[in-house]
Amino acid sequence: MNPAKPGETRRTPWIVGVSGASGTPYAASVLRALLDAGESVDLVVSRASRLTLLDETGISFRDAHWQDDLREWLARGADGKPGSFAIDAGIERVRYWAAGDLAAGPSSGSYPVKGMLIVPASTGCVAGVALGLSKDLLQRAASVTLKEGRKLVVAVRETPLNGQTLRHLVTLDDAGATVVPASPAFYAGATHIQDLVDFVAGRVLDAAGVEHRLYRRWKGELGGGTHTT
Repeated sequence: MNPAKPGETRRTPWIVGVSGASGTPYAASVLRALLDAGESVDLVVSRASRLTLLDETGISFRDAHWQDDLREWLARGADGKPGSFAIDAGIERVRYWAAGDLAAGPSSGSYPVKGMLIVPASTGCVAGVALGLSKDLLQRAASVTLKEGRKLVVAVRETPLNGQTLRHLVTLDDAGATVVPASPAFYAGATHIQDLVDFVAGRVLDAAGVEHRLYRRWKGELGGGTHTT
């Protein structure tokens, strides 16, 4: 698994899991930023998230045509406009695993990865990972990430959160995961929906320790995010 040719550095990707919660633009922003940073990605798209992706973007994510569908998805802006981003390179650094493939590389702790980002994370996904259910590859990969002591970032996006889900989030925190609620901030001077999406994606990447330029950071100056026209 994950072989390296003579003279090459072993491929060590980030796993990106996309669950069925609303918020597929968050996942697209994270994926674009990872590829822009030169990172390799192992992508797991849950069955439920395909329905959400279709509803939010009109894109059908198909196993047999995943590269074409991924390129179309990443090129689309948060406002749904096609061709908002140029996706000319980087797709070759993505490896796609079907959610039902429990024999996939990320299902084993011996498969080398840097960590895993679940974005967006539904409450059902949160429960499955917290309880160790491993009902699909996304949940299994997350469980493996925790047991191997690797970085797991969970971008939960549903609201309101009931007591059961809050307890599941505390369980994940206790297990070493970082919980990043998909809560956009406005101090960075957002003027477009893409700015709000990129802020959340940037905070996910901050938690993972991946460099990016998705949002302007706070510098301790009030009014620094004010835009005038």
